[in-house]
Amino acid sequence: MRTNLNLLWTGLLSAVLLAGCGSSKEEEKKDEESVSALGAVSAMKEMAAQAEEMQKDGPVETIDFRSLKELLPADADGLPRKEATGEKNGTAGFTISTANGKYANADDTESIELSIIDGGGSGMMMGLAAWSMLDMDKETADGYEKTSKIGDNKSYEKYDNGDKNGEVDVLVKKRFIVSAKGRGVSMDKIKAALDDIDLDKLSSLK
Repeated sequence: MRTNLNLLWTGLLSAVLLAGCGSSKEEEKKDEESVSALGAVSAMKEMAAQAEEMQKDGPVETIDFRSLKELLPADADGLPRKEATGEKNGTAGFTISTANGKYANADDTESIELSIIDGGGSGMMMGLAAWSMLDMDKETADGYEKTSKIGDNKSYEKYDNGDKNGEVDVLVKKRFIVSAKGRGVSMDKIKAALDDIDLDKLSSLK
């Protein structure tokens, strides 16, 4: 267990250091203000504590990625599905199952990618969802970034008004991460696509 926690700390520290390497001053400022960078720095102790708590009962077998794929909708708020994939990978005692669906219109000017990740409730998931430890609400002329809730689940939103690119991530039962990323679409459409995934059914999977 201690080895896994050390790996978690090492991964988080590496993510913070890499975020600042090779960037201009303007890019560094953006990195410092982003949820991903802030989450790794300011919430590291809390993530480590939760990671240790999660591992007290030992590892939980992850859901077969085929079951996760079944939760991917046939279309994402009207955009037809072009591809659906899944896989299961493990390293250093952690196992992750993922399912991904790609959706787009005929000329690919609008696209959405939906993903479901199951880490079996391991501490590694808290590293992937650093934003779940924060309360943030930031808005500029270019867009916004904030943490919120979808039902009882912590969520993270980010949107760029100019490019019409954005994402919504949800942490379900401190185990599953459900993500919707859109390009050339409105935030309403991204959220509608996420709503097509049955989070209650996902929560009930064992």
